[in-house]
Amino acid sequence: MSYGQRRYLETVFTETQLLTLNYADTLKLDFYSPKKDTAIRRPLILLVHGGGFAIGTRDNELERGFCEAMAGKGYTVASISYRLTRKGKSFGCDCPANEKIQTFQAATEDILKATKYLTDRATELGFDKEKIILAGSSAGAEAVLNTAFMRYHQDFRSLPYPDIKFAGVVSFAGAVVDAGYLQSENAVPALMFHGEKDNLVPYGQAPHHYCDTDATGYLILDGSEAIAEKLKELNCSYQLMYDPDGNHDWANLAYSYTDVIAEFIQRTILENQLIQSRIKLQPKNP
Repeated sequence: MSYGQRRYLETVFTETQLLTLNYADTLKLDFYSPKKDTAIRRPLILLVHGGGFAIGTRDNELERGFCEAMAGKGYTVASISYRLTRKGKSFGCDCPANEKIQTFQAATEDILKATKYLTDRATELGFDKEKIILAGSSAGAEAVLNTAFMRYHQDFRSLPYPDIKFAGVVSFAGAVVDAGYLQSENAVPALMFHGEKDNLVPYGQAPHHYCDTDATGYLILDGSEAIAEKLKELNCSYQLMYDPDGNHDWANLAYSYTDVIAEFIQRTILENQLIQSRIKLQPKNP
């Protein structure tokens, strides 16, 4: 199909509709789509909320606003719940590194289950299963980046990956376990928002939560800057939106950048343009 000039870039639908589905066990997702839309093969954005794998919901105000805004541009959007394996527990420097890996694995497993559930119903729901873009904030950003890029890592390769390749990933203050496992086979366009002074999720390569080397929770992660360098090396599209003075607030601030996100998806995924750029961010005025 050919994508319209304005569709996917601007708000072209004034009403959206919501369908809540049970995708695995007690886990649900909210599926947003434009109301009275005649298109049948629309891109799908699969959104994963933040909250340190302990709190947060798929239908918080920021998540709802983002989903409705992107559906208004013509996308389908699925905001998913996932197992909050750190609920009532620490995810800081006293959380053993192996438990952090297990937390990442569980989130990826749930994302893959949701993906399988949705792709099995792609015709019914009216989206193109070759145009699935993962998006996430904070813990959700770690989850989607690991899902997209750690497929060949020893801690992820046994997970139930569907027989598809994700089309792209959008990250609000996220990181991966090891960017060295990002290869040409799983490299996809990535749009990443990050504050350079983020003290929880590293912007470059650093310990998770900047734990001391002797802490039980010491775990090196590769943040947005490290991922961008790897994608550059692989000649794959990326756009790094960085704030030199920003902190972890970008996990929330980036939700309002729907026009930037839509343009990146349009150019790199729908039009197959190669974009490799770094753009300095300044928080929008309230």
